[in-house]
Amino acid sequence: MLGAVFGDIVGSVYEFHNTNRMDFPLISRASRPTDDSIMTLAVADALMRTWGESDEKIKEEIVKSMQRMGRMYPNAGYGGRFRAWLAAEDPKPYGSLGNGSGMRVSSVGWLYRTLEDTLHAADLTAEVTHNHPEGIKGARAIAACVFLARTGASKEEIRTYAADTFGYDLSRPLDDIRRNYSFDPTCPGSVPEAIRAFYESSNYEDAVRRAVVLGGDSDTLACMAGAIAEAYFGMPDELKMKALQILDPYCGNIVRHFHTFCHTHDGTV
Repeated sequence: MLGAVFGDIVGSVYEFHNTNRMDFPLISRASRPTDDSIMTLAVADALMRTWGESDEKIKEEIVKSMQRMGRMYPNAGYGGRFRAWLAAEDPKPYGSLGNGSGMRVSSVGWLYRTLEDTLHAADLTAEVTHNHPEGIKGARAIAACVFLARTGASKEEIRTYAADTFGYDLSRPLDDIRRNYSFDPTCPGSVPEAIRAFYESSNYEDAVRRAVVLGGDSDTLACMAGAIAEAYFGMPDELKMKALQILDPYCGNIVRHFHTFCHTHDGTV
């Protein structure tokens, strides 16, 4: 999960100031966690709090956690409809197919022992806002890729599963995509690209860099690619420490709790 957060932090500088240079500085004074990180941590916190409880209870806690953290960090860069959802007294899903469902789901890929349970939990995290079929599919795809990566699947197995299961075209090289790619904050327009960035990468940092230089919604692309890459390659200790230095104590504590939780519970529901 920290791989998603760090990818978001790296991409935050380049979302509206895209770069096509692979040697861009990973971190600058302006680097910060955006809504991607805040909602990733909110979902993780909710899933830990409601481990083993009913679907209804889990979704209730996801809503509460997202609203609580969204209000704690009001300037993280939320979209208009999601900002209204955060402020609502009785928030309802609003049929979004935006990539918010994909960027916040990475913890699901670490928490569950089976792919079936992973996909089901991904649905729960998406449905509270992004109940459009494409929004749910995007969350499922990222969670499944993280699960497969951390459980030993090869890159080709991950690519094939995502393409066959979700109907994404993952055959186009990044160099071809980049020629005509523009800002697209939807799941159909960013989840496949993030998966492809991971697929072409040689290590965690390389995956994040490849996602950023695609252009467009760089923080979310790097968040999603970084989530899969961390599960597949692992994440260098110096980048973990850098992420934790940038996060404030409240967010850092969620990361540490999540790490402990994943290593101590048995992975069953």
